[in-house]
Amino acid sequence: MTGLHVCKSREKLVVVGAGMAATRFVEELTNLAPDRYDILVIGDEPRLAYNRVLLSSVLAGDLSLDDIELKPSQWWRAAGVQAMSGRKVVEINAAARRLVLDSGETIDYSKLLLATGSRAVRLPIEGADLCGVHAFRDVQDVEALSELEGRAKRAVVIGGGLLGLEAAYGLARRGVDVTLAHVMDRLMERQLDAVGADILRRLVEEKGVRILLNANTTRIKGSGCVEAVEFADGRTIPADAAIFAVGIQPNAGLAKNADISVGRGVIVDDGLETSMPGVFAIGECAEHRGACYGLVEPAYEQASVLATRLAGQEASYCGSVVSTNLKVSGVRVFSAGDYLGEGGARRIVCKDPRMGIYRKLVIRDDRLVGAILIGDTSGAADLLDLIRSGADISSMCDELMFGPPMQEAA
Repeated sequence: MTGLHVCKSREKLVVVGAGMAATRFVEELTNLAPDRYDILVIGDEPRLAYNRVLLSSVLAGDLSLDDIELKPSQWWRAAGVQAMSGRKVVEINAAARRLVLDSGETIDYSKLLLATGSRAVRLPIEGADLCGVHAFRDVQDVEALSELEGRAKRAVVIGGGLLGLEAAYGLARRGVDVTLAHVMDRLMERQLDAVGADILRRLVEEKGVRILLNANTTRIKGSGCVEAVEFADGRTIPADAAIFAVGIQPNAGLAKNADISVGRGVIVDDGLETSMPGVFAIGECAEHRGACYGLVEPAYEQASVLATRLAGQEASYCGSVVSTNLKVSGVRVFSAGDYLGEGGARRIVCKDPRMGIYRKLVIRDDRLVGAILIGDTSGAADLLDLIRSGADISSMCDELMFGPPMQEAA
């Protein structure tokens, strides 16, 4: 090993990836077992870990990059953790328990955690490599998009999920004429039903974002730079910039090249261990029981379980209830569990489209299994706890469904 001196009495733990999942893991592990490991965190971004969820607020100009830093450098030092930024791991030699960095430096480990996150997907269409085509995923993307202010008058954001809505809202706040194009018939179709998505669409449009649904992007036109975006139905929108926000892909290549089992992500068991003993994975790069989670809360749950296990205590990860509780394009949105409620579930809905408020509870066998809140997300944490616990709510339905008095059962 080169470049690092460690105490012989401690086990060497290396974390590849310095994002939100890695930071939460290190925080919990150092609290539980402060003297058990020498920890090295290696991140390929040229800055300390930051809150990726708040990138849209940075793009909108509401926060600075310093505002979203997760832990200052002095915290890492006080925790006894070495953090290396702007360094990339290019190879895992699992047999020798050794990493190779892009600089050629090698680092040995006793245990290895992969928290390499994910990358933005770009559609394989004509014009995707033109000047003026961007993604929305990390600080570098935000810095590039921020430069559009005053330079690009018209932008098309491709993708109507959370990232697309946030990118569109941030650009609109900067005075860019924004059109959001989504291939599906409603926004955030993985988190919202048709009614909730329609209310969200109207609220987002009120904030200056034009919405196109059923818009299958087939081509980005331009001679060197973006000039227009073309769709399968023949529609064409003039544009100076195009932003892909069509999804993410787990960063599993490092593991795959080391002969660690990979599906869509790095496959882990209920202990978050990969097919290679002593190598673990959490967060967006991990695949557990066939599921890859692209949200923060599952990554935090995985971080907590793994930190507990590596501290020498019993814990197992059995999957997460998928939930979203965020401010989407300036609109409060919460969604969790089986929000559609098909197959005989009872659905209770309160809505006031004029006020931009929508509340939906999905109940099966006197247990809350899903919920959607738009506009007013008060009580969201309690609803999520009830979904996770499976508690009997037969005596509290009226208390849970508060808000506008108009109520209808489906």
